[in-house]
Amino acid sequence: MIIVIPGRIWEYIVAGLAIILAPGPSVLFTIARAIAFGRATAVATVLGNSLGMFTISVLVALGLGPVFQHHHLIYQAMQWLGALYLVYLGIEAILHSKAHADAMTSVKEERPTFWQAVRQGFTVGVLNPKGIIFFAAILPEFADSAKGHITAQLVLMGFIFVFLGFFCDSTWGLLAGTLRQWLAAQPQRLVTLRKIGGSVMILLGAITFLNSLLHK
Repeated sequence: MIIVIPGRIWEYIVAGLAIILAPGPSVLFTIARAIAFGRATAVATVLGNSLGMFTISVLVALGLGPVFQHHHLIYQAMQWLGALYLVYLGIEAILHSKAHADAMTSVKEERPTFWQAVRQGFTVGVLNPKGIIFFAAILPEFADSAKGHITAQLVLMGFIFVFLGFFCDSTWGLLAGTLRQWLAAQPQRLVTLRKIGGSVMILLGAITFLNSLLHK
């Protein structure tokens, strides 16, 4: 496959890092595993989740790349959908922060083996409908239609996102595994973490929408 680097790749990396570092669904899942089973299980879960997410990103790129290449209105609509989706995720995170925190501290299953954790993480990642919506709605905002080869651009950006996500989510897992007793002792700390993540998502959604208007 041809490698085409979008013109706004550095903007995409910054936005991607902000989304990844904000405590979203994948981070919450990782933290829950770390609190319940420790650091090794958390990192194995992140590996599986990353493989699942990359699978989704490739499928989305192969399916939507040709459409975006030839239909600018659909391309523009997906950019706006991406912005709205980020705002939705942020609002949901804030409204349900306590329920999410309670879920993270109530895991009762047996500690999985390394490969079981990888498989469980992959299943969560590849079957997550939010992943499909995310890659279909956010990546087009940064694809460079003037350079063509939209499918190749989407695959590249999907790989970059998953690559960054693996290292960032693994860091969350290692920290949560180290501080597992401290985090579990005070669920309000997890609530605060979730609300911060929600606020970042809303801000990124607003920025994404404005960028789509400016680059229309």
